[in-house]
Amino acid sequence: MKLRIINGPNLNLLGKREPEIYGGHSFEEYFKELQSKFGNIELSYIQSNVEGELITYIQEAATDCDGVILNAAAYTHTSVGIGDAVAAIEIPVVEVHISNTFSRESFRHQSYISAHAKGVILGFGLQSYDLAIQSFL
Repeated sequence: MKLRIINGPNLNLLGKREPEIYGGHSFEEYFKELQSKFGNIELSYIQSNVEGELITYIQEAATDCDGVILNAAAYTHTSVGIGDAVAAIEIPVVEVHISNTFSRESFRHQSYISAHAKGVILGFGLQSYDLAIQSFL
């Protein structure tokens, strides 16, 4: 099985940015843990702060992956284009968020991705990615 994790804007700052919300580990550190834990799955990871690049990564994943784990971060709440990209591909996408978006500002309660996703996992910190991988097993 081949899964791609796609992270959106500001997630390159994990471990530095608002650790009370996002924790103290970088995603690169956590990704190594995921690779070790799920050694039987081919995991790849990509991050971008650019909306159009995220759309391209989603489309590309549909050509060579069995599924996508997507944390579009703030674009979740603003990007019709990312939602459309998820709707356009035939492989399953699991939407993840590190924080519980429903316990935050009201604009974070809207997702343009959820309606097209296999499922949504949020509020479990970085473990949200672990849970998303398990959903594919």
